[in-house]
Amino acid sequence: MQQRKLATIEDVAAMAGVSIATVSRAVNEPTKVADATRRRVNEAIARTGYTTNAMARSLRMRRSNMILILAPDVGDPNFSNILVGLETEASKRGYGLLIGNTQNDPSREADYLRFISSNQADGLILFTGHLPFGFRQGPGTMRLPPMVAVNEPVPGGEMPFVGVDNFEGARVAAEHLLSQGHRRIAFIGRARGREINRLREAGYRAALEGAGIAPDPRLVIEGDGTTESGRAATELMFVRDALPSAFLCVNDATAMGVIIALNARRYDLPRQFSVMGFDDISFASFLTPSLTTMKQPRHRMGEAAMELLLALLAGEKPKSPEVLLRAELIVRNSVARHGGS
Repeated sequence: MQQRKLATIEDVAAMAGVSIATVSRAVNEPTKVADATRRRVNEAIARTGYTTNAMARSLRMRRSNMILILAPDVGDPNFSNILVGLETEASKRGYGLLIGNTQNDPSREADYLRFISSNQADGLILFTGHLPFGFRQGPGTMRLPPMVAVNEPVPGGEMPFVGVDNFEGARVAAEHLLSQGHRRIAFIGRARGREINRLREAGYRAALEGAGIAPDPRLVIEGDGTTESGRAATELMFVRDALPSAFLCVNDATAMGVIIALNARRYDLPRQFSVMGFDDISFASFLTPSLTTMKQPRHRMGEAAMELLLALLAGEKPKSPEVLLRAELIVRNSVARHGGS
């Protein structure tokens, strides 16, 4: 049987109707090629089988053109929209994505590091809030590639980070409740080990103090960001007999738990209690009442994180090691004026 001739760059150029130089730029520097031209080149590569040659070249250059994403829970409602932004920007630059769902399991994180040690990934995007388990610094150990933290910063402030301005977002949320006449505002979601929770609590406190209100420690309840923690925190409020007029929740899942608990007690929301969330995940508008919340620009977060990582891979120094995007107040039906009928 006659062996099939390997496709050449000339074959791709002829099929796409472009020059050899344009094919080379489309493969190696895709951002410098117009979208329509790049699509024609990619279609020609796929039809001719030239992809195998391009992959071999990447291996010779010790580059995989793949980015590894480590996430503790790919089912997190925030993850999917950030992932779309990451994928959109990566695709423009000719990169693909590998997704490691760690499930907060150290052994899983250590396993995913094999993509780095075997040169199957050029860079890391971390949603975990920490360096990968299994990585040890020191002489003779594996060197990690360029990394960017997304959504959850890595303590220490040295790793580039892209996320929402959690302090400012929570401050705006609390100020919205204050503008509606609420003075006894609970914060549900204290967690000293989580930087996001700490920043959102700090924003809540700053808003109250700015209004001349001393935060009542009985109204600050711990929570892990789950719906159950919101429900349990609400029940604890009734046990303490220290009720607020409004709840500021660390995220929308917590707010859902608060609403479930208050609805179960047959309270009229928001006339008797107002509830505020943070994130604006998909179900927020379908709750009863629909949830007033702070919307994270998740798609843009993903794009900005990938832009930053690819700049690092290109040897460029980022303009800023931290990119903080503004959350947007989304007013729905779960917040009402205090004492209104």
